[in-house]
Amino acid sequence: MEHTEQLNMCKNEKASSKSGEVAKQKWAIISLSSIPLIMTLGNSMLIPVLTTMEKKLNISSFQSSMIITVYSIVAILLIPVAGYISDHLGRKKVIIPSLLIAGIGGLISGFAAWKMDGAYWLILIGRALQGVGAAGAAPIVMPLVGDMFKNDEDVSSTLGLIETSNTLGKVLSPILGAFLAGFLWFLPFFSIPVFCAISILLMFFLVKCPKNDDKKVPFKEFFINVKKTFTEKGRWLYAIFFVGAALMFVLFGILFYLSDIFEKVYDIKDLKKGLFLALPLGALCLSSYITGKVIKKNKVLMKWITLIGILLLAISSALLMISDNLWYLISMFIVSGIGIGAGLPCLDALITEGVEKEERGTITSIYSSMRFIGVAAGPPVVALMMKNNEKALFILLSALSIVAAFIIFKAIKPQAKETH
Repeated sequence: MEHTEQLNMCKNEKASSKSGEVAKQKWAIISLSSIPLIMTLGNSMLIPVLTTMEKKLNISSFQSSMIITVYSIVAILLIPVAGYISDHLGRKKVIIPSLLIAGIGGLISGFAAWKMDGAYWLILIGRALQGVGAAGAAPIVMPLVGDMFKNDEDVSSTLGLIETSNTLGKVLSPILGAFLAGFLWFLPFFSIPVFCAISILLMFFLVKCPKNDDKKVPFKEFFINVKKTFTEKGRWLYAIFFVGAALMFVLFGILFYLSDIFEKVYDIKDLKKGLFLALPLGALCLSSYITGKVIKKNKVLMKWITLIGILLLAISSALLMISDNLWYLISMFIVSGIGIGAGLPCLDALITEGVEKEERGTITSIYSSMRFIGVAAGPPVVALMMKNNEKALFILLSALSIVAAFIIFKAIKPQAKETH
């Protein structure tokens, strides 16, 4: 009896120390959460404005989709580089300059849209610069969270908050983008440097990196360690890379599709359009927040929540073929948002907790690159398929989700000891 009481006391003390560590880092967590929020705003905020851009710039739907895609392509190429540099030199030394570059990119795109005729190509250059900044900002947050907390449960819960911040950005972005564009269509571009400046100040004053954050690792030794990580853990790492890309492909494909049909088919425009887009994204955000709270460090639970979420996504995507009623479509996309929101925090936690700290920045950055591949591919693929066969589009989204669910089922095999 006494032994049981002692065990309970020890558990309570551990739980108290965990919550105390998170509470102590509250302002740092808020500051870190601002980065994915701002990077998401910088991209998704333009989605409800794309149809307006097509008219103002005299471009096609495919060309407007490239305003989202070029940002992501540059990020895909540079994220692994930023991850390595952050492992070698320190997270904060990469994040702050990257936020500055993203802000400059927003200024260039905004100025071109405001003052220049034939501004499309200069807007793309500004967006490419934003992609450079995005590569060194949001993806580095995940390994930094892993560095800041020793306990897996603290890492999982904090990553859940970070992912929720990311999805909150997706919820706010169509509303804010549509609201700002209601004054001047190019105003969303100019809001990006303002947001980046806020995040730079928060990072500079409120985030203190762990002492070993500045530890330099020789490249040869680092390369050997990364190769060893992929040799030992490649099966489940590749699975998470693929699933992360698939979920973002479906999400950004859905957002592009909804933005287009709301205006062209249902005549839903401006702020009302932003509010409608926010409905499935709000479901995603809430689902992500709840999942981050529930999973703690239970890797078996992470697997099954991800699997169920992806199956929900597959079913809702397939059911979109049944009817084109507005509220039916929105309802199915809300279910899709719940499924995606359930999966993302689990994938974040699995990959962050499953990799050694020394290689964490590089591995999580490669994962972020894979997610950006989905972001980059979604809008142009959907734009092309909408011209030909919408039902084939929904079949593609559903089939991709089924493949992702199968991969999670077969490749992610947590050990029994990882359930506590």
